[in-house]
Amino acid sequence: MLSRSVREFLCEDPQVLANELAFGAVQNYRINQAQQLHAWLESVRILKEALTDWPAALDWRVVLEFSILRLGKRIDAVLVTPAAVVVLEFKVGSTTFGGSATRQVEDYALDLQDFHVGSQRHQIVPVLVATEGIPAARNWQLPLSYGVASTVLEASAATLGTLLRDLMGRLAVPDLPLDMVEWERARYAPMPSIIDAACSLYAKHGVEEIATVGAERKNLKETTRAILAAIQQASDESRKIVLFITGVPGAGKTLCGLNATFGNNLNATFGDNRPHDATYLTGNPTLVHVLHEALVRDASGGGKAQTAAARRKVESAIQALPRFRDQYVQHTGHTPAGHIIVVDEAQRAWSKAYAVRKSKFRAVKLTDSEAGHLLDAMARHTDWAVVVCLIGGGQEIHDGEGGVAEWGRALAVRPEWSVLAASDAISATDPRQRLPELPGLSLEPALHLNVPIRSIRNSFVAEWIDAVLHRDSSEASGIAREHGPMPFALTRDLAAMRAWLRATARGRRRAGLVASSGAKRLRADGMGVELAHMDASLVAHWFLDRWPEDVRASDALEVLGTEFSVQGLELDFVGLCWGGDLVRARHGWQPRAFVGTKWQNVNDAERRSNRLNTYRVLLTRARYQTVIWVPRGDAGDQTRRPEEFDAVAAFLGTCGVAELEAVAEMEPARDVGLFG
Repeated sequence: MLSRSVREFLCEDPQVLANELAFGAVQNYRINQAQQLHAWLESVRILKEALTDWPAALDWRVVLEFSILRLGKRIDAVLVTPAAVVVLEFKVGSTTFGGSATRQVEDYALDLQDFHVGSQRHQIVPVLVATEGIPAARNWQLPLSYGVASTVLEASAATLGTLLRDLMGRLAVPDLPLDMVEWERARYAPMPSIIDAACSLYAKHGVEEIATVGAERKNLKETTRAILAAIQQASDESRKIVLFITGVPGAGKTLCGLNATFGNNLNATFGDNRPHDATYLTGNPTLVHVLHEALVRDASGGGKAQTAAARRKVESAIQALPRFRDQYVQHTGHTPAGHIIVVDEAQRAWSKAYAVRKSKFRAVKLTDSEAGHLLDAMARHTDWAVVVCLIGGGQEIHDGEGGVAEWGRALAVRPEWSVLAASDAISATDPRQRLPELPGLSLEPALHLNVPIRSIRNSFVAEWIDAVLHRDSSEASGIAREHGPMPFALTRDLAAMRAWLRATARGRRRAGLVASSGAKRLRADGMGVELAHMDASLVAHWFLDRWPEDVRASDALEVLGTEFSVQGLELDFVGLCWGGDLVRARHGWQPRAFVGTKWQNVNDAERRSNRLNTYRVLLTRARYQTVIWVPRGDAGDQTRRPEEFDAVAAFLGTCGVAELEAVAEMEPARDVGLFG
């Protein structure tokens, strides 16, 4: 990042500035130096021309190459003025506006709005400069309230100066002008999505600046340090260690796992010659598909050879747990290549009884739980090994998932393994989530993450959802009153939900519709198309591509992601379509299954728990806000009784969920304490 006053910027040689900027970009972002040098030379020249002969601007600040850590990218230029922060993205040689370029600069502005303390309560204006384009006639009906990014303005090389002067003439300097020097010193604490963080880590940019809420609570840095310390200890002392990383939904367990897999700190521990000593394992096929494709797209740089090389590298770092498991069950003489495995959602590993039954007619027959087989495979290392288990409480959604207790049973008969866990792992009220007292167990408080970071607008979302699903409306409404507003809204109008999602998901923020796989009667409302979570291509298009360029994208709001599609991943804005598989009864929530032509109550304890967990997964997928659509039902259809849906909507209302029609767009993150 280079920073100058406008006065200093105008006095500098464009070639010198361009050389410095291009070198930094090549070093940090693997960009062709000749291309970048040309782009920067033109951008600097155009910006200097736009600011020349403007005395009022001389004391403003020009910040070049401002790093957007959330995306592993950088803003071309930020013009910091007393009245506004102007975000400039240059597309040298381009003749067109709109599409991905507009989303890019708008996303940069939103990133500053959400994560940069110095940009709070100040107008943020994104400007796309297509140097050879013809800008559309300007519409000055901009939302100019402080702290809210405006719509994207368009400029060419010839019109940028006029645009900036016109803009500044329309913006009044606030009573408390922006402190331009302090702006550069202000804290920037991004919260990347799983996909953004994986790409950033894989490109070796790191995620150390991820924000957490409340200094007294555990953060990702502390947990990451504890993981790396255990890995170092295992290596130094030739030990075998299992770590259990626990935490509330959305607290960053996956980020810690990805950091342990290919973060900068792991490479520093073992040297750059072993960047993939760790392997990330997940039984979630959607997560495998999406991370593979995202990392390949980000790392390939174009060309078949580069793409093939990137794919091979990625597939060695992130693997499907069943394939890894079967390889070492079938080949008992083989030892895993890496000394470290990170097991995503480890509580979902199959129990012994389920594993034996499930594999009875398969080529590779299992004789133990998945936990047991994974431990035995890693124990083949004669020196040391580490298994990092990421535990998501309340995330079991399928039959046969043994929970933490199954890992405890496997470890009880394998005394060669030392165990590190936070006290939460041995004190959980749910027996499936409780680790027994083991001879080799040591407690490490840093291994529990208790602050949700997925929900950018409110850190009490997980606590509120737990009250909604497992306790009562009075507790939920109390949480909403004390810590609200909660980032949820309720509507009975499907079209209104779609319209709100389209209007709100700006920049590269993603929107999508989700529903329970058990919500079979949503098809009567035209919502019967589910994302095929085992189809790698469709999953990648849904999570990574954009509408309207690709109608398969989640933003098209046509195809429903189920709990199997979205677990472990996230969207920025979610439209949750409530189904008849979870309705209200006298005793509370009543899970149901649609069998034949009618609903049947689910009374088995494990299946009831799994259905509630399904809705927990769906309710915790949004980074910004969730709109819950509860259908109105049909009095003539016994499978869609209006009174059942009315009861669900009424209950959610008493829990503190406001009507969508009465909810303006949520205030920026600062108002719920993310920068407190």
